[in-house]
Amino acid sequence: MDVLRPPLIRIGGRVYRKNLIQEQPFPHEEEEEFCAGPGECADEPCDAFLVEETERGFQCRLEVPSPLYKYIIGKKGETKKRLETETRTSISIPKPGVEGEIVITGQQRSGVISARTRLEVLLDSFRRRQPFTHFLSLPLNQPAIQQNFLHFKEEVLHKCSKDHGVSSSLFQNPAKLHLTIGTLVLLNEQEIQRACDLLQQCKEDFVDQITGGQPLTVEVAGVEYMNDDPAVTDVLYAKVHMKDGSDRLQMLADQLVERFVASGLMLKEWDRVKLHATVMNTLFRKDPTEERNNTMPGKSSFKERESFNGQNILKLFENFHFGEVQLDSVHLSQRFSSDASGYYATSGQL
Repeated sequence: MDVLRPPLIRIGGRVYRKNLIQEQPFPHEEEEEFCAGPGECADEPCDAFLVEETERGFQCRLEVPSPLYKYIIGKKGETKKRLETETRTSISIPKPGVEGEIVITGQQRSGVISARTRLEVLLDSFRRRQPFTHFLSLPLNQPAIQQNFLHFKEEVLHKCSKDHGVSSSLFQNPAKLHLTIGTLVLLNEQEIQRACDLLQQCKEDFVDQITGGQPLTVEVAGVEYMNDDPAVTDVLYAKVHMKDGSDRLQMLADQLVERFVASGLMLKEWDRVKLHATVMNTLFRKDPTEERNNTMPGKSSFKERESFNGQNILKLFENFHFGEVQLDSVHLSQRFSSDASGYYATSGQL
């Protein structure tokens, strides 16, 4: 093939050049459609995980939350059978609902390593598809804030109720006003405990240093919208900033996310945490129990959301003052839950 005149390929109305390249296999880039032959196994570093030598060959153990077993097994056991055949291993999975370890055994060390690597790719993919179960939050539900929020709601409904899509069902539950730092998918008690332990470790490593061991005084004032067109709004939020003008709250949020992402308990979505308190959300209209605490586009519900016209709200309440708050704790909150105060039930806090 003439490298100066490569053949052209048309895909979806676009024209691409097909360049000559020398292909080299990179096993670590395998996707869910496993195409390696039976003897071709991933060349993972040996210290990535423990592979034990046994009388019958080699063995490796992998902790997997029980809700993910079904994805490894696949329809009629096809995924598990394919993995076992292609890597020449045997994969033992606990019974459904029983927490335990998945055990991979095989006569060749490379086969066991390959099976383990492929399982981790599968599990990472399916974990990303799970709805989040917990989130790190900073409560903003002090009585004064709740009272001012209810006043805001009353005024909005009085002055803007005729605007398209505006209704009382859009407003956040005042007892659950909060800042979201990040969301997590925790699928069993062990993962919840890991998150709690990590939160305490963060306190020792940097939280106390940032806060000086004192509550952070923040001001909640003004409203803003998430999308590009205020006439088609899905989320309206209250803005939050430090009373002293410092960036300590931003530093705290960013470092917590960085630490949880590094642990594998949280996925990195933004370069910086967007500090905001949701006050109106069209997800609430769809389902009153859907008190979503971040503003990422929803999955199945996103296309069904009925937006509202927020232009007048933004104009009339641009500088609305919700009040000041003393932030003295970070919660590992459970989604779709409530405690005795009406706030989200807490799995752990610092």
